[in-house]
Amino acid sequence: MALRVSVKRGLAGGLALGALALPLSACIPDGSRGPRAELTGSIPQSAPPVRRASTKEWSGEDGASGSPDMTASAIRNAAANFKSCVASMWPEAARRGVSQANFERLTANLTPDLKIMDFMDSQPEFTKSVWDYLDVLVTDARINRGREILAQYKPQFDAVERAYGVDRYIIASIWGVESNYSTQGGDRSVLNSTATLACIGRRQHFFRGEFLAALEILNRGDLTPDEMVGSWAGAFGPTQFMPTVYKRFAVDFDHDGRRDAVRSIPDLIASTANKLKTDGWQPGQGWGYEVSVPRGFDYMMADRSKSLTLAQWERLGVRRANGQAFPRPSDHAFLLMPAGAQGPGFLMLPNFRAILRYNPAESYALAIGHFADRLRGGGPFVQGWPRSERVLSRAERLELQQLLARRGFYQGEPDGQLGSATRKALRSFQASVGTPADGFASSDALDRLRSN
Repeated sequence: MALRVSVKRGLAGGLALGALALPLSACIPDGSRGPRAELTGSIPQSAPPVRRASTKEWSGEDGASGSPDMTASAIRNAAANFKSCVASMWPEAARRGVSQANFERLTANLTPDLKIMDFMDSQPEFTKSVWDYLDVLVTDARINRGREILAQYKPQFDAVERAYGVDRYIIASIWGVESNYSTQGGDRSVLNSTATLACIGRRQHFFRGEFLAALEILNRGDLTPDEMVGSWAGAFGPTQFMPTVYKRFAVDFDHDGRRDAVRSIPDLIASTANKLKTDGWQPGQGWGYEVSVPRGFDYMMADRSKSLTLAQWERLGVRRANGQAFPRPSDHAFLLMPAGAQGPGFLMLPNFRAILRYNPAESYALAIGHFADRLRGGGPFVQGWPRSERVLSRAERLELQQLLARRGFYQGEPDGQLGSATRKALRSFQASVGTPADGFASSDALDRLRSN
């Protein structure tokens, strides 16, 4: 849903635990936020500058995906046809209720931002361990600011929690992680970015829908073009909605006639809650528990498809890491072991899946849940992470998948993204050679694959 550094973040595909794109707010140090917003009931009307990108910024090179739409010549040809491409979308915009006057006004000055092609098709070399990812997103400064936000807007959070049943701490966590509480959110025109991607590159059909949704939002009067500023791929606002998501989930909670989840605090909080509620958030429940597993545990059980009651997990020897009892033993959960046998385990409740629908990366969802617990007064995780473990490079991750495929364990297309399918295949291989089948893509696991 929220989409910034990697186009896969909020689309149909999910990011994996070894190759994660950080939210924009995590890419800028806490001490480098720029002007601090004095939030009252709305975000101040000083929007970040809209980036007027030039084709000169583009590398002029073929993309790395191998798609015929991402060759340098294809990009140049599509850019030359940009005006005609945008104009060709008028009939569909009209069917969606966009007036001709607004269509012409909003599209008159659009120009292709070809630098986006480099972002879209860059090799995902960025790698971060789950513990480093958590360190970047869940910081003392962000926790302190989040508590200030929760106190400052307590009436608004109270009202939204009553209306939607979604935990305020989860909403505050998403707001903090996505935009550092409205201080960081991207600098590109959403309309220009989505128009570029709708006419140029390898995902034109998808971004055509995003561009048309952006036009609908502007035609309706919910926002102005200067308020729709965000990432290169079109995510915008304090909780980084894509235009189609904004169109579907944004609500006018302050009843001023505009669905303004960019500057209106009530609309922002309620729109985020509406998304989570629709995605299955269950009122009165948490997201999960940190747990320890017994020696000799069957790590083949650590799979999203294996949902047991907490009481059943207890019978398998799984215990809360803090020594406390599970409050509702009949709740169902699946076991996640993001660092394998060397790190902490987590029993994930249905609300964790709701967070995953906001962003399909497990590390992101874990960070949101943990951040929420810290905001409500909880402490750090009890168990340590294997910080001495080396993170595999993208080339090594690709090799690991290729070796698993060669041995018949992995059925997907090797892409360097270590998601649930790769972990499942790795667990099967580990079980076949008599090592703990924890699915953790370590350098030792790769060495074993090379030698077997």
